[in-house]
Amino acid sequence: MQFNRIIGHQALKQQLISTVKENRVSHAQLFLGPEGSGSLALAVAYAQYINCENKQEQDSCGTCPSCLKYEKLIHPDLHFSYPFFAKKAEETASTYMEEWRKAFLENPYLSLTHWRSQLEAENKQANINIAEAHDIIKKLSLKAFEAEYKVLIMWLPEYLDTQGNALLKLIEEPPAKTLFLLVAENQDKILNTIISRTQLVKVNKLNHEELSSYLIQEKNIDPTRAHEIAFIADGNIQEAIDQLAEDSNANFDMLIRWFRFIVTDSGLNIIQLCEEELSKLGRENQKIFLIYSINMLRQIVLAQNGLSAMLFLKGQELEFVQKFSEITQPEQLTVAIDLLEKTHYSVERNANPKILFLDLSLQLVLLFKYNTFPQGTQYI
Repeated sequence: MQFNRIIGHQALKQQLISTVKENRVSHAQLFLGPEGSGSLALAVAYAQYINCENKQEQDSCGTCPSCLKYEKLIHPDLHFSYPFFAKKAEETASTYMEEWRKAFLENPYLSLTHWRSQLEAENKQANINIAEAHDIIKKLSLKAFEAEYKVLIMWLPEYLDTQGNALLKLIEEPPAKTLFLLVAENQDKILNTIISRTQLVKVNKLNHEELSSYLIQEKNIDPTRAHEIAFIADGNIQEAIDQLAEDSNANFDMLIRWFRFIVTDSGLNIIQLCEEELSKLGRENQKIFLIYSINMLRQIVLAQNGLSAMLFLKGQELEFVQKFSEITQPEQLTVAIDLLEKTHYSVERNANPKILFLDLSLQLVLLFKYNTFPQGTQYI
């Protein structure tokens, strides 16, 4: 993976390259960025640049033996650790290395949900287990085969739990020429003892123009549609890719019917919609629908604040936003967005969709029909 294949982050790329040129490569670094920002791809490109045998001014050469092996993720001194769904206690990340290579090479912006889809996860929880921690210690105790640096890239150390304590001494005092590159999305879920031993590399989400340009140039998407998807994806490339595969008209039609039932307090129709349609979409489609709904409400907030120039919608979607902005208050929309985000979080964790969507719908009825705010909000 070369830097030039990664969307955006020009300043950060220069910063990473400078650390190598100036011999300031920290042995333990935490790449912290939201899902779909490209933080994992940046970590791999950084490792490739560090071990490139013919470094260029702005990138690795891409043609030396080290780069060629890095491009296929088969370099003997490049190691990966990541959450997996162990069937046996002794399994490690290496058990799923072929699936990992395939998933990353197809999509270096992958999310945990898409990684899960590559495996027979069933209802198991993602984890980096103690067997994996011991395997990391074993692998990194060996001498490098051919590169200057041994590199371990750990994706989503949030899933280490207390097993991470087994790695503390190794992270703090690694063997010579050994690098730890941790790639995380949620700092609050990482062990503080690990954070304190790493140097932070902040990866921001992509801006609207970067993401829309990617869709136009790389995916050959119509500019209008590209701007719509970029707004909905909100800097998340994985979400943008998911949106490309979705029928936005179907989501809009569902949203219109759902909100019509909500604002009229049509109980029987709400129950029917939740039980027969929303609950049967499948988890990924439910998440996409919720994100679509969240971003439509955000568009309404923009309309209410006179920021029409920032609206990337047309036709019926724009008409819906304009009409709904006239009959709702900003406080209602803020609470509704929070409720939708909490439901999205629960869907990710396999909660019962019938109960989730019915509960969400009833809370939205109280909010939009009767202007009653849920308990615990600051608007009561």
